[in-house]
Amino acid sequence: MTNSENSLSVDVLVIGWGKGGKTLAAALAGSGQKVAMVEQFASMHGGTCINVGCVPTKTLVHDAQERREDDDAASYWARAVQRRDTLIGTLRDVNHHMLADLDTVTLVDGRARFVGERTVEVSGGEDRLTFTAPTVVVNTGAVPSRPDLPGIDAAIASGRVHDSTSLQHADPFPRRLAVVGAGPIGLEFASMFAGFGAEVTVLNRRPRLLPAEDEEVAAEVQSVLEGDGITVLHEADLRGVEDGPEQALLRLDVAGRSRQLAADAVLLATGRRPATDDLGLEAAGIDVDERGAIVVDEHLRTSAHGVYALGDVHGGAQQTYLSLDDHRIVLSQLTGDGSRSTSDRVAVPTTTFLTPPLAAVGLTEAEAREQGRNVLVATQKVAAIKAMPRPKTLGDPRGLVKIVVDAGTDEILGARLFHVDAQEVINLIALAMRAGTTATQLRDGIWTHPSSTEALNETLGKLAPVE
Repeated sequence: MTNSENSLSVDVLVIGWGKGGKTLAAALAGSGQKVAMVEQFASMHGGTCINVGCVPTKTLVHDAQERREDDDAASYWARAVQRRDTLIGTLRDVNHHMLADLDTVTLVDGRARFVGERTVEVSGGEDRLTFTAPTVVVNTGAVPSRPDLPGIDAAIASGRVHDSTSLQHADPFPRRLAVVGAGPIGLEFASMFAGFGAEVTVLNRRPRLLPAEDEEVAAEVQSVLEGDGITVLHEADLRGVEDGPEQALLRLDVAGRSRQLAADAVLLATGRRPATDDLGLEAAGIDVDERGAIVVDEHLRTSAHGVYALGDVHGGAQQTYLSLDDHRIVLSQLTGDGSRSTSDRVAVPTTTFLTPPLAAVGLTEAEAREQGRNVLVATQKVAAIKAMPRPKTLGDPRGLVKIVVDAGTDEILGARLFHVDAQEVINLIALAMRAGTTATQLRDGIWTHPSSTEALNETLGKLAPVE
C-alpha cells in the first residue's frame, strides 16, 4: 500500500460490505493483495443480509411462529426484537473481524464517490480520503423504493410509516398493520406480524396474489394467509396517507372504489432499487440503466475498465446467494481462468419465508406448456401426503406440493413447495435439476424419516399428463 497525507493506493477497492464484496475482499486479502473496504455506516458491517435483511427478519419470523396465544403481543414482540438485536450484534462483530483481522485489509467508514477512473473519494464529516486502485468493485446493494404520495413524508417523519428496516423496531407494537405491496417482502412481514398478533391488511395492486407464480399455488398461499387472519385487498392502490395522533388513515382505490383504512403502522413494501445515487458513476464512465442499476456483462464487468459490480446494485434478482456467486465470477476474472459467468446459473431456487415457507425453482406448469413441452404434473395437498409426517409432527400440515416433469425425458422442469422445511427440500430439487437427476430417481430415493423430503416419494408417484 502506498499513501500520501490524504490518499491511498491499494490493489483492490471494494465499495459496500455486502455478501459478495466482503467474501471477495477476504479471498483477495488472504492471497496477499492489499484491499480497502469502504462502508458508509459502521452499523452495516457485514452487509444488508446480516444487519437488516435475511437473518434479522427470519429471526423474527421464527419467534412469531413460536408465540403462544396467551402471550401478550407487545411484550412478546419486545423480547423478540431484543433477541434479534443481540444476535445481529454478535454476527456484525464476527463479520467485522472477518476483514479487520487481516493485515492486508484497510477498513474505512464513510461515503464513497467516484471522482475519476478507478479513483474514489471517501468522506466522513469534514474528513476526506482518496483511494486509487487498478480494480474497483461496487457492492452498494439496494435501498427501499418509496412512492411519492400525499402525506407520506409527514407519516414517515412521525414514525407511522415504515420500510422493511425500520419496522423491525416498531415501537409500540402495531396492533393494526397495513402492508403496501404483496411481493416477497410484503408477504413475509404480513405473515410475521400476524404471527405476533397484529391485525394485518395487505394491499395488492394486482388482480390476484403472486401473478407470476402458478395460479394453484398462489391460491393456496392466499388461503393460508387468510386462515391466519390476514386480509388481502386486490387491485388496491394507495392514494395518500393522513397521519393522526393515534393512527394513520390510508386513502385507497380498491377495484375502482374509494376506501379508507386505519392502521397503527404502515409498511411500504413497494420494492427495492439499486443504491447508485450520488456515487459519481459518470465520473468513472460507468453506465446505468433506466432504473439506476449498473450495467454489467456476463462477467460482471461494467463499462469502465477495471470496475466490477456485485449483488443488487447491478439489478436482477435480489438474493444474497446470487451476490455470493457474483464474487466467484469476479474472483475467476481476477485470479482464475475467467471462465465463470452469470450464464452458468441453472435452476436457482428461491424461498419466501411465510409460515409455512414457499419455495420455488424452475418452470411453472403454465410456463412449461407455453414452451411447447409435453409435461407430467403432480400436485398434492401436504395434509394428504401419507409419506410426509413431519409437518404433522410440527403441527402445521398446511400447504401444497407441485412438481412439473418433461414427459419424454423424465427431466424435472420445476417445483413449487409450500410447506414446512420447503426452504431445504427445494435445494435438493434444484441440485437434481442441475445434475440431471431424473424424477424417477427422486421418486425412488431413500430419505430420512420423518422428513419433508419424503414427500418426493409419494408425490412423484402421482405424475400424470396435463389435459
